[in-house]
Amino acid sequence: MLNNLAKYDICLASNSPRRKELLGGLDIKFRIITLSDVDESYSENHIVDEVPLFLSQKKAQAYSEFIKDDTLLITADTVVISQGKIMGKPKCAEHAKEMLCELSGKTHKVITGVTIKTSKESISFDTTSYVTFSELSESEIDYYINKYSPYDKAGSYGIQEWIGYIGVEKIEGSYFNVMGLPVQKLYTVLKNLK
Repeated sequence: MLNNLAKYDICLASNSPRRKELLGGLDIKFRIITLSDVDESYSENHIVDEVPLFLSQKKAQAYSEFIKDDTLLITADTVVISQGKIMGKPKCAEHAKEMLCELSGKTHKVITGVTIKTSKESISFDTTSYVTFSELSESEIDYYINKYSPYDKAGSYGIQEWIGYIGVEKIEGSYFNVMGLPVQKLYTVLKNLK
């Protein structure tokens, strides 16, 4: 499948093991490239829902030195939005607990922005999923934080981990988007590349 990509050196610009796993699930050959100092800042006046798309484009720009004639670069950024605010990655266990308490018993949005860049074109899109958590007890939250250390995850949780098994009541939209890469939509875009 995706024979149209055979001419490309596909590069995923991400440190995320979940993005690596998800892109690998499309059965395409790719390699990981990373920079240590990519600027992921945005203005506080930025429209919250547009931040992931903006950041995926900003990341693609940061990696432009890697783009040769045969390069296909993929960048992505995922944010968790609750009550109209972006919940970043937790700084410590207490911060993670605050976030999970805020998500408990409510529905929040997860948006991933994706940019695909070659030497000739750049295509960006975003995908939104809605995740509803049941009421989580303090002991469940503490157990999850202590056992899974979700400090590299937006909103302090990985849907594919224990907390997702016991806490997620409902998802509207792509499950894989919540994990960090909307692979169905990405596949569709890649399939139509020239």
